[in-house]
Amino acid sequence: MIYLLEDDANIRKFVAYALESRGFKARCFERPSQLWEALESELPDLLLLDIMLPEEDGYKVLAKIRGRSDTRALPVIFLTAKGTEADKISGLDVGADDYVAKPFSMLELIARIKALLRRADGHREEKEYRIEGLYLNPSRHIVTADGEEVTLTFKEFELLYLLASHRGRVVSREDILRKVWDTEFYGESRTVDVHVRTLRSKLGPCGNLIETVRGIGYKIGGGENEE
Repeated sequence: MIYLLEDDANIRKFVAYALESRGFKARCFERPSQLWEALESELPDLLLLDIMLPEEDGYKVLAKIRGRSDTRALPVIFLTAKGTEADKISGLDVGADDYVAKPFSMLELIARIKALLRRADGHREEKEYRIEGLYLNPSRHIVTADGEEVTLTFKEFELLYLLASHRGRVVSREDILRKVWDTEFYGESRTVDVHVRTLRSKLGPCGNLIETVRGIGYKIGGGENEE
């Protein structure tokens, strides 16, 4: 099930038709209050979220989504007319997993949705990762830093998991884009840098474990897991 929160009726109809014609189930909402009511009875697999909305804007809606234990890992794609680079950076900074500017290609949107859902449904190994004060449990989607649980977006979790599973090895920005955003993601390396910056901030002192390798990418730790 995919939810769409969008106040433009024409876009709601267009996106809903396109999704359903490709085998997805979709529910559309005009106002945030309708979304909150729906979430009490059914959680979606992914949310498409406009920014400029009545009642409260998309940034506030996303903040509430990330603040709830039942939806904090929900994949969210901003679908909005705010299409400057600064807008995109802001959207990713506040916790969106992807950002699609209007007018958009429906084929591209479908590709991004599929890529994000593949990541969300992907099999997780049971292995746990402990790197100094950082703990990561992929199968349970749990991250703690110095004993305190940390709430991450889906993409932030994927990024941390990738770095932890390659402990001590440099992962290039290109590899991060390919493995975290999938080959169908059409972004640039700036997206990676934004997510790393936000991830470091959320991890507090443990964020210093993520090292920048100038001109290449990032790495975390320097040896095998501490079990």
